Amino acid sequence: MSEIARKSMNAIRILAADSVQKANSGHPGLPLGSAAMAYELWANHMNHNPANPKWVNRDRFILSGGHGSTLLYSLLHLFGYGLTIEDLKNFRQLNSLTPGHPEYGHTVGVEATTGPLGAGMGMAVGMAMAEAHLAAKFNKEGFPVVDHYTYVLGGDGCMMEGISSEAFSLAGTLGLGKLIVLYDSNNISIEGGTDIAFTENVSKRFEAFGFQTLRVEDGNNLDEIAKAIEEAKKDTTRPTMIEVKTKIGFGCPAKEGKASAHGEPLGVDNVAALRENLGWEETESFVVPEEVYAHYASLKEAGAKKEEEWNSLFEKYCEAYPEMKELWDQYYDENRGKAAFDCEEFWAVPEKADATRNLSGVMINKIKTLLPNFIGGAADLAPSTKTYMKDEGDFSKDNYAGRNLHFGVREIAMAAIGNGIALHGGLRAFVSTFFVFSDYVKPMARLSSLMGLPLTYVLTHDSIGVGEDGPTHEPIEQLAMFRAMPNFNVFRPADATETAAAWYHAITCNDAPTALVLSRQNLSQLDGSSKEALKGGYVVSKEQKETPDVILMASGSEVELCMAAKEELLKDGIDARVVSMPCMDLFEQQSKEYKEEVLPSNVTKRVAVEAAADFGWGRYVGLNGAYVTMQSFGASAPAAKLFEKFGFTQENVVKTVKGIL
Repeated sequence: MSEIARKSMNAIRILAADSVQKANSGHPGLPLGSAAMAYELWANHMNHNPANPKWVNRDRFILSGGHGSTLLYSLLHLFGYGLTIEDLKNFRQLNSLTPGHPEYGHTVGVEATTGPLGAGMGMAVGMAMAEAHLAAKFNKEGFPVVDHYTYVLGGDGCMMEGISSEAFSLAGTLGLGKLIVLYDSNNISIEGGTDIAFTENVSKRFEAFGFQTLRVEDGNNLDEIAKAIEEAKKDTTRPTMIEVKTKIGFGCPAKEGKASAHGEPLGVDNVAALRENLGWEETESFVVPEEVYAHYASLKEAGAKKEEEWNSLFEKYCEAYPEMKELWDQYYDENRGKAAFDCEEFWAVPEKADATRNLSGVMINKIKTLLPNFIGGAADLAPSTKTYMKDEGDFSKDNYAGRNLHFGVREIAMAAIGNGIALHGGLRAFVSTFFVFSDYVKPMARLSSLMGLPLTYVLTHDSIGVGEDGPTHEPIEQLAMFRAMPNFNVFRPADATETAAAWYHAITCNDAPTALVLSRQNLSQLDGSSKEALKGGYVVSKEQKETPDVILMASGSEVELCMAAKEELLKDGIDARVVSMPCMDLFEQQSKEYKEEVLPSNVTKRVAVEAAADFGWGRYVGLNGAYVTMQSFGASAPAAKLFEKFGFTQENVVKTVKGIL
């Protein structure tokens, strides 16, 4: 190892330790143990250009062990991504660019928001799948315009989390040869040695998944690490897991190899001992020798040259294949979906009643033509969720050009992979499962929201209408759960027009995920439904008088029920307004004037009707209203019997209205 390499590697360690110490909060163990592999990777193997962090063909690096964020922040500072010493000094402070865990879109150079262990592993698989798909679509002989690796670094905790096994099982099946997993293997977790709960042979597990497995015995040996990375790249038919044996808290005499190095500052004296032990001559915090900065500057220049070479290649590619340049521009046009707004075919509705899951399936097959970069699939449920794109092929080891993704029964990994595809860029993705199984999806959907990713969740079998499968398959509280999540738009459409509106929003929104919550049972096309659904809530049936006696509010299948109840109430001289609320999230984004127009404050008699928990409806119902909602779990019976049993009938809605008038 050269002296400049040793100093440059140790600069990562020192800056990480100083940042945690100044904040008096953080996780120094991972950065100290993993600095060598991170330095070797970023300096000598990874194609990236700090001057253009969004270079399309850059290699991706995800720190799945996001608690070790100072490792990434130190790299970003030293390589010149724009993070300053002041930013490092403000680690974990309010409004800083160096939050406790890396946040995508907040800090330049951060490829994914990580923190929940294992999540980065799943997102890395998604990025590798995106690379493989785009390469299959665009590369021509002599023009590998899509040609980059996905690297992900995580530790024992990431390997313990089930999401990693789900994601890597699929990665092995798909033969993602450009996915390289760096396993920071130090046998330490928060509670102590990993042998108290984790004794499996991780390498054997990865072999079973279909990975090439390599092992680096000395996590500080740059030559050994370099050899393993190059060996990983040679295997083009399998992803690779490199187990790198490290010591948590390396270099700190009092903490090295101990659980206490994981999640607490080393202490002033221990940081001083770290400096001495590493031979770091600078005693002042946050001071890096100029020769080290100069070395990193030369590496930065090398990265810029890599992009220059690619730019030249891409320019020649565009000249040779102008039709591919046109297609490329379509893939990277985030606003292409807006063309659907004035497209009659997009908004065409069927004459017969149909389930919104079926109507969504029709929309998906319209969108696939409008958006050539549209890609997605289900967790082994495409025949039921109606998410298969006809004549587009299946994405597989033998056909990366296929647009239909098969995730297997792996809901949490599916959502993480969807995030990874969205993060990669160039593709508009969707994932799908039954709505009740969104409980498995939720942690990764939360990350979609945090990152502002335009990932679409197609969630079918939306209520007790599931019927005979019973309460285990009938969602009750899930609507409230997802509606409570910030920056997450939940659509529960009532008919074909609202389903089209939901999909239009999904393919045109670029800063938030969208969930389409869809019915199993058939729903009629409503008189009065319209593109107004894009406002989240609207009047689907007006009252006859100047002011209604009552407002009926509903989403999905219950809007039709409210329309029927309105007709019955009129017989008794009660004039009702029916408001369809397909997306509360969007309704809340409308102006006060519009919301007042839809839900006039002088009409306090209101009834919310929804085959789900009532939580969340209170802000619209108020103190003088009532609910026709679920107060328990469902049951096993034909859907019609269940709707009757739980009060979702015209008679009960009428009775409820009369009870508050």
